[in-house]
Amino acid sequence: MMLLPKLRAWQWIVLVLVLAFAVDWFIQRPDDKARALNAAIAAQASSQLKAYPYPFRVLRTEGGTAVMGTPRNRDVSVAHVIKFIHPEVNVMNSDDAAFIAAQKELAALQSEARNIVAEQPGVTTVVWEIDRQWLSGHGIDVPEN
Repeated sequence: MMLLPKLRAWQWIVLVLVLAFAVDWFIQRPDDKARALNAAIAAQASSQLKAYPYPFRVLRTEGGTAVMGTPRNRDVSVAHVIKFIHPEVNVMNSDDAAFIAAQKELAALQSEARNIVAEQPGVTTVVWEIDRQWLSGHGIDVPEN
């Protein structure tokens, strides 16, 4: 007696992909408060923030603390991120005007997203956490802690 129906190869592939997506969604699923904060970012963000390749978002909440994702920290230099977001910028020259402008843009948009979250009811603190999932998904290596 066979418990699983006989499926074609493409049906197995689809089944595996759907299951993988479902497992990933449950593992990475933000809490209700994080979803509400992300909705606030989406509703209040400037057109520049909405169009930016890195999606600043709340990863999770811990009481009154909103943990937001960031593409940069001491382990991942801003040059790696800018090289991905603005491939035309010479990240090897830290005095390059385009590189400096890209750094300022990243910092300003990160600050905008943070300010939107910080102004929401129930948020007492905003902390940053390196967004390992986004970085690794875009080919940027993130050293393990």
